[in-house]
Amino acid sequence: MHISKAVRPLLILLTSLWLLSGCASLTSTATSRLAGNLSDAILDQDDPATVREALPSYLVMVDGLIANDPRNPKLLASGAQLYSAYASWFVTKPERLQRLTARGKDYGQRALCAVDETVCRALNGRTDQFVAAVDKLDKDQVPAAYAAAVAWAAWLQARRGDWNAIADLPKITALFRRVVILEPGYDQGGAYQYLGIIDSLLPPAMGGQPAVAKQDFEQAVAFSKGRNLMAKVMYARYYAPLVQDKALYEKLLHEVLAATPQAPGFTLTNVMAQQQATQLLKDVDRHF
Repeated sequence: MHISKAVRPLLILLTSLWLLSGCASLTSTATSRLAGNLSDAILDQDDPATVREALPSYLVMVDGLIANDPRNPKLLASGAQLYSAYASWFVTKPERLQRLTARGKDYGQRALCAVDETVCRALNGRTDQFVAAVDKLDKDQVPAAYAAAVAWAAWLQARRGDWNAIADLPKITALFRRVVILEPGYDQGGAYQYLGIIDSLLPPAMGGQPAVAKQDFEQAVAFSKGRNLMAKVMYARYYAPLVQDKALYEKLLHEVLAATPQAPGFTLTNVMAQQQATQLLKDVDRHF
């Protein structure tokens, strides 16, 4: 029987989990580690087409792992980020995009609930109550808070025309801001990249904070030691047009194209960043 290359790693992982099934605590630890390793392997892949074809099988696997250990925050966080990444990178049909990002958001919020009951109770409440609860999170809760924020942001992006969804933006922002307070270098400064986008959404006349956005993007680049090329692409895409800095726009995008994409934890997003940089340079006249 022929087994495709995309499916073979899934079978190996499932076999490993079966062999470990005799001990619940060992299985929980092992599956959490496997889920984390899976995320790392995907991010280190340099061929987006391979990830596009293989990732749906891994998503089903993660669903099964979570079903077996439904309050494991590490598994839930991995599920949240995998679903959100797949949907954001590879899905274009609106209905499917909304369905997948909803699954990611659900996993992210369940991860948050697994580590803090107060924040969990405030998820659907008033924004000020949620922010107050988030401000009490500690460093051990950063991974769940970050995963929840990333998945929630992807969910919002898939519903950017829905004002009820947009109303959640302050809650998402609060999670990212708490992450950078507690552990600014987490995910090599990934939260700063999201904050840079958020702080670039409005022009200064409408309350936007371009100076803060600039600092956010520079922190994202600095914490990754320049390896996160997507941070530079987002810097060019969101900040440069906001302040009408065409020279910065072109400089950042040319730097992305000149860089080597292979970097631990960033290879896949760097390859995709270079694809986006090429298109953004073609569209320069649309932004300036």
